[in-house]
Amino acid sequence: MDSPHSLGRYDLTAHLARGGMADVFEASDRMLDRLVAVKILHQRYAETDTFVARFRKEAQAAANLSHPNIVSIYDWGEQEGTYFIVMELVKGRSLRDVVKSEGKILPRRAAEIATEVSSALEVAHRNRVIHRDIKPGNILLSEDGIVKVTDFGVARAWDDSEDLTKTGAVIGTATYFSPEQARGDPADERSDIYSLGVVLYEMLVGRPPFSGETPVSVAYQHVTAEVPVPSRLNPDVPPELEAIVMKSLAKDPARRYETAADIRRDLLLFLQGRTPPPRPTPPRPAPTQAVRRPDLPPPTVSPDEVYRRVHATPRQPSQVPFVITSIALAALVVVGVWYLFNVLTDQPGETTTTTGVRTVVVPDVAGRPRDEALQMLQEAGFNFAPPLEESSDKAEGTVIRTEPSAGTELDESEPVTIVISLGPVQIQIPNVVGSTLERAKASLAGQGFTVVERTTRHDTIGAGLVVSQDPGGGASAPRGSTVELVVSAGPEPIQMPRVTGLTRDRAEGRLEGLDLEVEVATSFHDDVEEGLVISQSPAPGTDINPGWTVQIVVSSGPEETEVELEDLSGRSTGDATAWLEESGFEAVIEQESSQEVAAGSVIRTEPAGGTSLEPGSRVVVVESTGSPIITVPDLTGSTIDEAEVTLTDLGLLLEVANSPRSVADPSLDGRVVRQAPSPGEQLVEGEAVLAVLGEYTPEPTQPQDGNDEESETG
Repeated sequence: MDSPHSLGRYDLTAHLARGGMADVFEASDRMLDRLVAVKILHQRYAETDTFVARFRKEAQAAANLSHPNIVSIYDWGEQEGTYFIVMELVKGRSLRDVVKSEGKILPRRAAEIATEVSSALEVAHRNRVIHRDIKPGNILLSEDGIVKVTDFGVARAWDDSEDLTKTGAVIGTATYFSPEQARGDPADERSDIYSLGVVLYEMLVGRPPFSGETPVSVAYQHVTAEVPVPSRLNPDVPPELEAIVMKSLAKDPARRYETAADIRRDLLLFLQGRTPPPRPTPPRPAPTQAVRRPDLPPPTVSPDEVYRRVHATPRQPSQVPFVITSIALAALVVVGVWYLFNVLTDQPGETTTTTGVRTVVVPDVAGRPRDEALQMLQEAGFNFAPPLEESSDKAEGTVIRTEPSAGTELDESEPVTIVISLGPVQIQIPNVVGSTLERAKASLAGQGFTVVERTTRHDTIGAGLVVSQDPGGGASAPRGSTVELVVSAGPEPIQMPRVTGLTRDRAEGRLEGLDLEVEVATSFHDDVEEGLVISQSPAPGTDINPGWTVQIVVSSGPEETEVELEDLSGRSTGDATAWLEESGFEAVIEQESSQEVAAGSVIRTEPAGGTSLEPGSRVVVVESTGSPIITVPDLTGSTIDEAEVTLTDLGLLLEVANSPRSVADPSLDGRVVRQAPSPGEQLVEGEAVLAVLGEYTPEPTQPQDGNDEESETG
């Protein structure tokens, strides 16, 4: 490096964010005199060829995506073992920060943001790239209001032959998982649409549809639990927008929007004030087939242009269909006149009396070649008009049947139609590459195809998954024809390397480079230097397969009598427990709700930081679960003071409506008669309940009949 804070022509000026695989810095590009963002791969991964290749893959995939709503990639490089990506610097905030600080977003603005995200996804999917981690943290709102999608770090090109991730691995963020990602199934563009639906849901109600104590519990809900409708938590959500959200969040991918263009279309119609029409789910197009719908701005135009076209005056209906229909009707009239003239007019030289007509039997020509059948009909004296038709049992070019059928007696001048076979019915073969063998066979058998299979070793595609098929997906073949599937038997076995005596980082890098999972334990050791591997399992030289888990024990050095406990408050629970385990303590996690500390972060430890403890001591880590969810009580009949006490005890606020509601019951005067939200609904701690008070209004007194007469007399 030129200096401790530079990478070639890029001077690092500020740290912006830290992710699971890389850090992001603001930097100055000296050559072009502009500010950029630089993503630097963590050093522990930089020593592993597999992770470096994945990092490079991210740059290549994202660099090919040019769109106003996608963060641009400028450069990729390596310097003295440090790998980095240079990208567009977006000045603004992430959608995660906006929702966290401001809560739910107005429905129209939420729809505008989702429209721009779907526009970015439409372009990415057309370039065979699935994001697989759409979440508020990866959606940036620039200072000029443009939405930018970033971090294609877990994206994967659809070309399985270049896949750098273990097939079936769960990649993404549990809160925004699609059900198929949670099950470990392959993700496609509909998985991104589901994640976008979760983001849109969170924008509308202020929180995602599912939450839980662990990522596993959240993922399980995505697979099994029903999504509560947004209007239940936010009555301001329009029904049209709610329908878009719920369709995006369908458990079955086949019931969701088929493409990003589909959800973008309905969002634009909503923004135009039009109700999206119900449409059946169309068959999936081939991966290279671009789906274009009329009257919508294309996904590559700028957001300002989209807004202009959405609010433009609708075009007048085209007159072309009317003109074509008129021409077709005129042609039918001409053909009809010609037919009547030729069929009903007497032929020259023939007798027109009934007794002079000769009848002929239609010969049986079914199954004969076309030319032979035509000759037989001509010799029998018939006119003919041979239409074409598909057939499952007649070879191409042979006769399927005659109309009228064989053996019918006709006048020799009457026409006979022979129907010629186009051959067996052609059916489009489904694309099953990447599916499990069982699903592939079921899909092909359901279309009437016969399946043969063979296995092959494959380094990156898991055992039991389809590597390729012949004929390929999208091709047409007769029903009953054979489709050959090549199925992965997994990678070739490898020998377990020796990692004892290496540092932890080098050992993990070497094992992960062989696509092995690593579990690390620590132990005190008087003879092995701190940070070096003491032992490993399996033993060196053992035959293992990629994907297996290897346990290594790392030395903590000689056992010390006491260790000072750091102040871990504010750190993530994962970082805190990792530090405690590496320091030789036993970590026990307990959870509390907190408005001040973000969910997943440490509120405090027991004992507190600064305490000196013996190794092996038990330390309680109190983890924040965020603001608690509170069930709204029934305030009907309560006074203002009683209602306020009730809500305050629960952690909620009371708001009183400016206008009271007239009541006929004097006992309800000055008491709560209506409330919103209703009893039984749920709020986050600190939210308010609106109460409407009753105002007693006595009924008007009716005058007595005798008084009326007396008044009239007077």
